[in-house]
Amino acid sequence: MQNKNMRRRAGQLVKVMACIWAAAIACAAQAAVSVQVLDSAGQVVPNAVVYAEPAGGAAAPAKPPRQVEIEQKNKTFIPLVTVVQTGTPILFPNHDNIRHHVYSFSPAKTFELKLYSGVPGSPVVFDKAGTVVLGCNIHDEMVAYVQVVNTPYFGVTDRSGTVRLDGLGNGRYTLKAWYFTMGPNQAAVQQALEVQGDGKAAIKLNVKAVPL
Repeated sequence: MQNKNMRRRAGQLVKVMACIWAAAIACAAQAAVSVQVLDSAGQVVPNAVVYAEPAGGAAAPAKPPRQVEIEQKNKTFIPLVTVVQTGTPILFPNHDNIRHHVYSFSPAKTFELKLYSGVPGSPVVFDKAGTVVLGCNIHDEMVAYVQVVNTPYFGVTDRSGTVRLDGLGNGRYTLKAWYFTMGPNQAAVQQALEVQGDGKAAIKLNVKAVPL
């Protein structure tokens, strides 16, 4: 009986070790790539959208969408630039003491949130890839941008023009970058990206960076 229990415990230990080893391999297969975006003069570009799509038309892994917020404060949309994966709900809380009327006529998402204060009852689901320009029907100076992408590997560059894309598996991707001063129908700039562990990349846009 004792020998049988020992064999059973040994078998359980082997299974546990196999699971740990498999998890370690999975973690090791995921990489992070730091991407810097430069403008036509070689200056860093904050607020640029960067994303990576698997090459060859391969489907990107699906991840449950997480709700995002774009607030209105001091007659300003915050943040100015947002990037989300298709299917993401976005909430538009109004933190001003005046009412706003948020809308978009963009083909990727047309909607209206008529005059309201506080927090709307439900978010708006951004279910189509493309550029969405936001405005306020009351305050013309209010504008913001949402870039909707078909991949979970995305981000917005910081003050140094850099963004970190996490969770990429080793392989080939198409690296894309978009900036809000580009034309509404202008496609994102793209280049090939080979991922073999953590790395760095740079991409140049034919724009002039707008200081933060």
